[in-house]
Amino acid sequence: MTSVVEPVGGAPVDGSDPAAAGPGGAAPALLAGLPRQRGAGAAPAPVGAPARRPWRGLRPWRLLPTPTGTPFTFCYALLLVATSLYADHGDPTVVATLLQGSSTDVTHLAQAPLLVLVASALWIAGGVTSGFALAFLFVVTALERRIGGVRTAVVFFGGHALATVATEMPVGFSVAAGSLPDSSLHRLDYGISFGVMTCIGALAGLLPAWARWPLVAAAGYQAVAGLLDSLDPMTDWGHLLAFVLGVAAWPLLRHWRAQRSGPAPLLGDLGHPALRASRTP
Repeated sequence: MTSVVEPVGGAPVDGSDPAAAGPGGAAPALLAGLPRQRGAGAAPAPVGAPARRPWRGLRPWRLLPTPTGTPFTFCYALLLVATSLYADHGDPTVVATLLQGSSTDVTHLAQAPLLVLVASALWIAGGVTSGFALAFLFVVTALERRIGGVRTAVVFFGGHALATVATEMPVGFSVAAGSLPDSSLHRLDYGISFGVMTCIGALAGLLPAWARWPLVAAAGYQAVAGLLDSLDPMTDWGHLLAFVLGVAAWPLLRHWRAQRSGPAPLLGDLGHPALRASRTP
C-alpha cells in the first residue's frame, strides 16, 4: 500500500514517484504518527560529533567495593584488613589468645555458638594476600551489587555458620564414640573461607551462562582438589559444602534480584515510579 499526501498546493503527491517530490526536489510531506514512511531516513550525525566507543560503558572500578555502592563489603573489608595487620604485627601472645578464643571448635560452639561464629569470621587464615582474601574482595562486591548489602550478609554468614556447624558436629560425635582423641574438641578453626565459597556459588547463579559455568567449574575443581590432597579433610569438606549451599540458593537469589531491580514499566503504567517524572510538566 502506498501513502498519498496532498501538499499545500492541492496536487496529490505519491511518495514513490520521484517527479512528485515538489518544487526544487524537496521531499514529500509525511503523515504524522505513521512509522517508517518513505523518505523518513535517519537524521545524519552532526559534523564533528565524537564517534561512539563501545568501551565507554565499561566501569572497571565497580569491581571493587565502595562506601556508597557496596557498604557491607567495603566496611567488612576494612575490618578484615585491620585484624590481619594486627595478627601480623601485634603481640604474638595476645594474637594467639584471640585466635583461640575465636575458634569454632566443638567446645566453643557448645559454650557460646553465636559469639564464636561471628568472631571466627573476623580473621583471614593466611592474611590479606591469601586467595580467599582476594576472592572476598571481588566476589562479595559483585554479589552485593546484585542483591544488596543485607542479603549479601545473610548469604555470607549463613553459609559460614551452616558449613561450620555441619563440619564440627561429626568431630564431636567421633570424639564421643572414641574414634578421635579429646584434643580434637579444641582444634583451631577460624577464617572467612566458608562464607566466601558460599558467595562464589551464589554469585554464579546470577551471572550469564558464559561466565556462570566456568566459575562453577573452577570453584568445584578447587574444592574437590582439596579433598583429594587430604591436607585438612574437615575444612575441605566445609569448602565443598559451603559452595553447594550457594548453588542451592540460586532460585531465592534470583527472586531477590528481581525484587531489587523491579519489573519493567508497561506502556501506559503512569503509576510506575519510573514514569511518574514524565507526568510532571
